[in-house]
Amino acid sequence: MIGGLSVAAAWSMVAVLTALWPDKPESDWAYTGGFAIACGALALALALAAFAGVRFVAFQRLQRLSPWLFALALFFAAWEAVTAKLGLLPLPFFPPPQAIVEVVIDDWGRLAEGIFASARLLATGYFLGAAVGFVTGVAIGWSRLAGYWIHPVLRFIGPLPATAWLPLAFFVFPSSFSASIFLIALATGFPVTVLTWSGVACVKSAYYDIARTLGATQRFLVLKVAIPAAMPHVFVGLFMGLGNSFAVLVVAEMLGVKAGLGWYLQWAQGWAAYANMYAALLLMAFLCSGLITLLFRLRDRLLSWQKGLVRW
Repeated sequence: MIGGLSVAAAWSMVAVLTALWPDKPESDWAYTGGFAIACGALALALALAAFAGVRFVAFQRLQRLSPWLFALALFFAAWEAVTAKLGLLPLPFFPPPQAIVEVVIDDWGRLAEGIFASARLLATGYFLGAAVGFVTGVAIGWSRLAGYWIHPVLRFIGPLPATAWLPLAFFVFPSSFSASIFLIALATGFPVTVLTWSGVACVKSAYYDIARTLGATQRFLVLKVAIPAAMPHVFVGLFMGLGNSFAVLVVAEMLGVKAGLGWYLQWAQGWAAYANMYAALLLMAFLCSGLITLLFRLRDRLLSWQKGLVRW
């Protein structure tokens, strides 16, 4: 196991390499010193955490992340060496780390607007698709009549990628924003519907028999027996739908919506501003990872009663 001091030493190496090794003469990166200071500050914080970790339980999580932090330091050192120092990778396609830092600092206003626009579009489409998919899945899993009419439509529309509906959606809907919401909802709704349907259909019949002997109504069986028992499947569908909706979001913003991180990515590529493009990609990754983490927290809170019964 890699210790905290080893990780701190690795990040100190990145700071020293960045500060003392001169950049290529033809390159003039304004934030080389700032990037070195940031790496040094991180190394100092990790060293202090390693010493304080003996007394504070909160730093145990940092200890578990030590291998990843060590590998990340090695990656940044190699990235800095082959780009800014040796120039082995051609510019502007492969900018150094300080170029990404420069974009985040200098163009933060536009990036923040892109994050807000993408979050608003994603939230609207995702919650709409998840709600419709959940209700549809419960209906198919519970009612034979609903399954008879909805299942063939689901088999016909569901397997098609949501991006295949782009030309029709932008023609039918009055605005590109509403068309993008429809596409995101479509990408989210199919996996949520299928997994909810599967969860409701897989509930043990003994649960219903016991509830009926106690005088349960049909509404009680659906709301208090079928849906709670199917929730693990529902959350699997929500996780799958989040990944699908994020992919559709980027495509929709690149092709139709004139705002958001996808639009910013397309704009940066058109101007050959590859540092801006990588910055947008990193922010997309952080946004998607953060949303998945929130969904995990929501699942753990809502399904705390199933802890020990269901293995995640």
